[in-house]
Amino acid sequence: MTENLIELSAAQLAEKLAAREVTSVEAVQAHLDRIAATDGAPADDNNRYAGKTGLNAFLHVNAEEALQVAADVDEARNNGEDLHDLAGVPIAVKDLIVTKGQPTTAASKMLEGWMSPYDGTVTKRLRAARMPMLGKTNLDEFAMGSTTEHSAYGVTRNPWDLTRIPGGSGGGSAAAVSAFQAPLALGTDTGGSIRQPAAVTGSVGVKPTYGSVSRYGVIAMASSLDQVGPCSRTVLDAALLHEVVGGHDPQDSTSLTDPVEGFAAAARSGAADGGLKGLRVGVVKELTGEGFQAGVEQRFREAVELLRSAGAEVVEVETPNFRYALGAYYLIMSSEVSSNLAKYDGVRFGRRTLPTDGNLTIERVMAATRAAGFSSEVKRRTILGTYALSAGYYDAYYGSAQKVRTLVQRDFNDAFEKCDVLISPTAPSTAFPMGSVDEHADPMEMYLNDVATIPTNLAGVPAISLPAGLAPEDGLPVGVQFMAPAREDARLYRAGAGLEALLTQANGGPIWKDLPDVVAAVKNLSGAESAAAQGAAQ
Repeated sequence: MTENLIELSAAQLAEKLAAREVTSVEAVQAHLDRIAATDGAPADDNNRYAGKTGLNAFLHVNAEEALQVAADVDEARNNGEDLHDLAGVPIAVKDLIVTKGQPTTAASKMLEGWMSPYDGTVTKRLRAARMPMLGKTNLDEFAMGSTTEHSAYGVTRNPWDLTRIPGGSGGGSAAAVSAFQAPLALGTDTGGSIRQPAAVTGSVGVKPTYGSVSRYGVIAMASSLDQVGPCSRTVLDAALLHEVVGGHDPQDSTSLTDPVEGFAAAARSGAADGGLKGLRVGVVKELTGEGFQAGVEQRFREAVELLRSAGAEVVEVETPNFRYALGAYYLIMSSEVSSNLAKYDGVRFGRRTLPTDGNLTIERVMAATRAAGFSSEVKRRTILGTYALSAGYYDAYYGSAQKVRTLVQRDFNDAFEKCDVLISPTAPSTAFPMGSVDEHADPMEMYLNDVATIPTNLAGVPAISLPAGLAPEDGLPVGVQFMAPAREDARLYRAGAGLEALLTQANGGPIWKDLPDVVAAVKNLSGAESAAAQGAAQ
């Protein structure tokens, strides 16, 4: 029963709950058991930041509250109450989104142990839908990274290969969904932090239109780029979750007033009839070819041919300014990071660290706090952003980057005059080994992993990543990305579900049928690390 429950999609689980074939308590407990079996034990009781010996997808597990919400849903359903379609379906939440009653740390020592006194808008909407929150997932500190190796609380591992990264910054949410620890999760996407982890873990990730999901209660990294979105194993599940958390919020000044509806219907329609005949699909010339792994390119081309065979009109489009998007993004993002993180100084916000020399001036306390509380990656981006905003350099760097952003937006506008959706690989490679990019290496190696996802954040348009299969050279997941005009998220769900159905048929089932035994892998990893520790002690 437990194995069957965790392998159900959110939509399938919702149907079984509505039909009273299973209870929400049983569903939540099954996923809690899976977390216990795969997330691992603390690696070192004496080191709060050592992480865990398993996947380490969760920073906090909210078992007691989740089971209570599940029990309340079961009672309400038995009493004949009218419930949301996803009531009782468990979900995980990225630890960048504040949640009342649970820690919210942004995976940083700066916020260690902080308990939010309020819920963010998206978590309020999860509670209103009566979806049990399993806990908070790991991420790169303050969402800065593409590997989830920059967390203060240990790395998250990829369920497909525990020696490899799960992407970032939202690797915890993607890994939890991919490993059947949760059927759904929330992430945030600033430059690809939902879609790139989805690509390398064989899951589905969506960056909605900027402003269509409230950012109120989301710890800000780069305010003009951040966007909350769903993580799941199917396109339909992502659409269902998007409808729960989306919609206008007066507490977010950038929130759109558009109604959030029709996404699930678009996904169901796309899966039922393909939804692809006559669809104009633009292959982005600048996001293929050189720099992309051979297996990624192969699976992408196969997906494009499936679209063509289903009646889609495939054309190549040029977006000449995309080549400048990466540099513009890192200047804009770092500048906004510098501004947003200025408040974590040990005086207003943040875990205070006192200088060791006893010189307790405000400046010295701030310096000691930020030196101890921030990782090298956070410091790097803050310094870069402060420099870009400084007198004499603002126009040359930040101002120029904003001009490039406008050019990228124009490229999208021109492309969407020729086609309905754009398509590209989500990431240039499959998951690479942990430690490939560390604080001593060139950070550009990590930054380049977002080359295909960044343009949509600069333009504010929606995008979805779904699995395209496994790369032949390493057997790891490959992601393919659709992009659509702003406010046309439903178009993504229709096209995504149509391609998903074609790929499932071509591959003889969903990608996760080939997922290795994660429980066994975690046991082997734990045993190997324990033996290594004993050997070192001797």
